[in-house]
Amino acid sequence: MRLQCEVEVLSRHLPFLGLKSRGKGVRAVVSLCQPPRRSELQPGEGAEPGSRACLLVSTRKDKQGTCYELKENVEQLFMKFVDEGKATIRLKEPPVDICLSKANPGSLKSFLSALRLAHRGCDVSIPLSTPTPVKTSEFEKFKTKMVITSKKDYPLSTSFPCSLEHLQASHCRLARLDMRILCLKNLRRLDLSHNCITKLPATVGDLTHLRELSLKDNHLESFPGSLCQSTLRKSLQILDLSQNKLKALPVQFCQLRELTHLNLNDNELIQFPFKIGQLKNLRFLAAARNKLTILPCGFRTLSLEYLDLFGNTFEKPGVLPIIKLQVPLTLLESSARAVLSNRVPYGPHIIPFHLCGDLDSAKTCVCGRFCLESFIQGTTTINLQYVAHTVVLVDNMDRMEAPIISYFCSLTCYVNFSDLLK
Repeated sequence: MRLQCEVEVLSRHLPFLGLKSRGKGVRAVVSLCQPPRRSELQPGEGAEPGSRACLLVSTRKDKQGTCYELKENVEQLFMKFVDEGKATIRLKEPPVDICLSKANPGSLKSFLSALRLAHRGCDVSIPLSTPTPVKTSEFEKFKTKMVITSKKDYPLSTSFPCSLEHLQASHCRLARLDMRILCLKNLRRLDLSHNCITKLPATVGDLTHLRELSLKDNHLESFPGSLCQSTLRKSLQILDLSQNKLKALPVQFCQLRELTHLNLNDNELIQFPFKIGQLKNLRFLAAARNKLTILPCGFRTLSLEYLDLFGNTFEKPGVLPIIKLQVPLTLLESSARAVLSNRVPYGPHIIPFHLCGDLDSAKTCVCGRFCLESFIQGTTTINLQYVAHTVVLVDNMDRMEAPIISYFCSLTCYVNFSDLLK
């Protein structure tokens, strides 16, 4: 049985000698083998039954491999992260830790089960062969990067290497996402720019390690809110949605809290998500040549290094505020404010779905409190240099200002903070 993964062999003597390991694995083929007894085999014969199973670690530089005895020699197996393709085999002699990573989780579980049987001296249920040098072709399956830039080079009959970490499939005329890509559990960077993709499936969220996603120059008209509530919330850092047909982003978009770079250039956006201020890690924001008319109030809390809003149709701030105060407050308004102010957990499994939507769309007053349907809305201008270190001019008139919405949850707040509208 063979397992393709990355391996790092750590000597437990190193700390005592004041030395440190490299901390980085190398591509390897790890095999469970049954070495032949000395001078008992004729050429071409397999190993005899009863031979002790061993662990063979072969790398590109050492194709013959290093053999480790297994019977009663495994001190401990560390399998906490086996579902992520990681495990560590601690041997007694020699005193080393064999760290496996970037393996297929299913294959890794089977491999460790067989290894445990070999350690106990039991019969392994899988066929074992004599140790043989690994061919160079086997290491080709370990490709971590694949770049495809034309339709004729796109693999139709062959699958993608499961070890891929970076996949670029540009100018391939893809009309939808290839579902085979969703099996690449180690994928960290996915570039599907310059295609014809119109819709993203929610299952993209299954790519738990995805850090960078480029969908530049496609035909996207929407971005699914379910993606914003998937595991991408904890992994996605760079998102390029430029040159599409997006008119709006979902309310849930601001749950992508790890985003540092967001490119929305050349779309049809008429507004930002009003909770955009929740993207605390965002440093690069480009939304040039859209149809933005005003910025949401949460925009004030951003702390950017680069901001580009050139070529949008920003309107002049309104002179008179919009008053929607309700006196006394309705039961819905009071309840919503209480839930949000006290951070009470909610969801469609607790309250009706439409009430979840109401809570998600609640406004934030300049005083920090929340309001649902009872508020005063006003507009003013903001100097974009207050939210970004480097700002691209808004238009050809050398302006760096844009209109922004402000909300007031009560008349008292409006009186106390009305200078914001001046």
